[in-house]
This record gives sequence, C-alpha cells and structure tokens, in this order.
Amino acid sequence: VQLVESGGGLVQAGGSPRLSCAASGFIFDDYAIAWFRQAPGKEREGISCIRSSDGETYYSPSMKGRFTISSDNAKNTVFLQMNSLKPEDTAVYYCAATYTIGTSSWGLCSVQGYDYWGQGTQVTVSS
Repeated sequence: VQLVESGGGLVQAGGSPRLSCAASGFIFDDYAIAWFRQAPGKEREGISCIRSSDGETYYSPSMKGRFTISSDNAKNTVFLQMNSLKPEDTAVYYCAATYTIGTSSWGLCSVQGYDYWGQGTQVTVSS
C-alpha cells in the first residue's frame, strides 16, 4: 500500500489550494481514504473521509464548509479542496486508507481507524 500526497506549499491567507493523494498497491474501491492534519504541538485531527466504493463522505464538524473531499476512482486519487485558508490552517496534511468491507468504522474518520498513511505534505499559510 502506498499513499503519496502532493499540492502543499506556501499559501497566502485566503488562498484555495487543492491537495492530492495518489493511492497504489490495493483495490481502491475496497477502501476509504481520509485526510488528516497535524499542526505544530497539536494532535493529529481528522478533516474528512470518503468511501471509494460509493463516494459517501464524512466531515469533521469543525472542518465542514471550507474543505471538500472528492475522488477520481479511475486514477485512484483523492483530493482535498481547501478554501479561504487561515494561518491557523498551517499543518502537515496526511492522507490515510482503511479497508471498508464489513465495517463502518471508516466513517468515524479517526486516526486510530486508519491503517495506511502517506508521508504528509506541509501547508503553510502566511498572513
């Protein structure tokens, strides 16, 4: 299983970058993909997750509204569209995967529920 994030970098406040998570090494439709972030000195937190088989999504209540998750199953890629970024959105953003067949825990979008992780991509928002 391999997950590779891209699209991070230095962004001005108010910017709208899109992160990508390219997945390989597993049957994409059998998994859910989630986005998490970890700011300096803080715990890793869930942003959103999507079940690849049917596109069902979950958003953390604090993230809903400015972040949108989507997937391109033909390319085994999941995206995170981020809008109106603020300096407090500065963090390392990770994508992660978990198997969904026979379980519904993927929808909790919790760190403990995801088994495979990418290396992360840094997003720095300047004021």
